[in-house]
Amino acid sequence: MTKEVWRYIDSGNCSPAFNMALDEALLDWHSTGKIPPTIRFYGWNPATLSIGYFQKVEKEINLEAVKKYGLGFVRRPTGGRGVLHDKELTYSVIVSEGHPDMPKTVTEAYRVISEGILEGFKNLGLDAYFAIPRTEEERQGLKSPRSAVCFDAPSWYELVVEGRKVAGSAQTRQKGVILQHGSILLDLDEDLLFDLFKYPNDRVRERMQRAFKNKAVATNTLRDKPVIIEEAKKAFKEGFEKGLNIELEPYTLSHEELEIVETLAKKKYESDEWNFKR
Repeated sequence: MTKEVWRYIDSGNCSPAFNMALDEALLDWHSTGKIPPTIRFYGWNPATLSIGYFQKVEKEINLEAVKKYGLGFVRRPTGGRGVLHDKELTYSVIVSEGHPDMPKTVTEAYRVISEGILEGFKNLGLDAYFAIPRTEEERQGLKSPRSAVCFDAPSWYELVVEGRKVAGSAQTRQKGVILQHGSILLDLDEDLLFDLFKYPNDRVRERMQRAFKNKAVATNTLRDKPVIIEEAKKAFKEGFEKGLNIELEPYTLSHEELEIVETLAKKKYESDEWNFKR
């Protein structure tokens, strides 16, 4: 049986605004049938703090630290909490809600898409599995996260290795299209990450950072030999092909497409109105 062919874009390291604009543009193009379902890998230049669509900057984010470390800053069109995009492989998946292999519920669609990431971790020799909250307390905890930090706790079907979260993802649905994007951690600077958020006092920060060590882990901490980015791309590209039973065909954006993305980046994702609106 022939496999469905999806588009594969490796856009390399881009600015925060360009990254979010390209994800939005891909969603738009797919909604009008201009492009097939698409998987994209990307990085960030500079390293960036992205915040969830609903987060309140003033209340949660230490902007002085963002500036001090020379980081980029952008609000995502997806929910979730703050993510430091630094030593990681970032991915996005764009596929219509009506795709025959996509379940109707957000949680189940999330699981199906994340099969690709699960297979990618297996390709790197890691025994990853899905986090499924077992108790009512755990389920309630997912509804009201205690912290503004994304990797602070696994959510439904988040990927974990040895009980600790190794990838964080967020999803939005617009115009009949699912956009899921997320971070696959290769290395992590915990002190830098925790400097980027506000806390009631130092004691709370210390307690949260201590707890964080038991909840999240970077891929290279779990391996004898560190993963380089090209190796990660290969592992997860093959992982998505196997996990979603598809074939990925490389694609490079045309000059016209790039112009559309750059215009959207400037107008929307570079604007204070978007990034600081809540």
